Amino acid sequence: MPEQKLNPVQGGPIWIDLSTHDLDGAQRFYSELLGWSFQDGGEEFGHYHTITHEGRAIGGAMSSLMGPDGPTEEPNGPTAWTVYLRTSDIAATVSRAESAGAQVLFPPMDVSDLGSMTVLSDPAGAAVGLWQPGTFDGIQAAAAPGLPCWFECMSTDYDASEAFYRDVLDWDIARMGEDEAEQSEDAPSGVRYATHGAGEAAAAGLCEAASFLPEGTPSFWRVYFGAEDVDAALLTATRLGGTVLDGPMDSPFGRLATVADPQGASFQIIQAV
Repeated sequence: MPEQKLNPVQGGPIWIDLSTHDLDGAQRFYSELLGWSFQDGGEEFGHYHTITHEGRAIGGAMSSLMGPDGPTEEPNGPTAWTVYLRTSDIAATVSRAESAGAQVLFPPMDVSDLGSMTVLSDPAGAAVGLWQPGTFDGIQAAAAPGLPCWFECMSTDYDASEAFYRDVLDWDIARMGEDEAEQSEDAPSGVRYATHGAGEAAAAGLCEAASFLPEGTPSFWRVYFGAEDVDAALLTATRLGGTVLDGPMDSPFGRLATVADPQGASFQIIQAV
């Protein structure tokens, strides 16, 4: 799979980051598994770390034990990956989002001259970030081993999610037919699946997940990372303390699996060659 750039479309993924209870442990895990490097932004940025792969920025990482006033005894959130969607006007998007039933989890804030960010809970309960770029335009490389390859919302209320991302984030909803839905990554047959944009222009996916997620599981966004050899990557992940939650399995998009890192943040690994 040749390396690509993300589609810079409104409402498309632009950034990802990891909030973790053990930042040092997460660095050891992902550095060996995916070949990442972590650069500490220092006190000015609350020791937010930029994740790079071969010199290109692909995400961020931060300690959930770090608050605005310094270290905290209790985590300020779960260990999890967050997907950020592109917006050209964060204030207007947040206003529309609240009118559509979303809740603001972290109010909009400027990050130096790099851009502005916020985190919302969409009407179906999935946490999702927004990023309005300033001097920083987000993920610099994608769709290759060690890089983000795909992003999708696993929704327990598909209709609410589709309406929200269409009306608030300007998604160009391309609904997949039943046969295509059966081929959409690892989604079970018969579920509804849509993408933001069609074909090669697709930027992200939306999956009707209520029928197969464990009862009580909230909606969530997830990230797929590329690997040259999924089975070898899973052996490495488990050796490093990770857990294989599902798979591996073959799909029309490549072999894939669901993994949790040693701190519990889940993600997908997909063949990317």
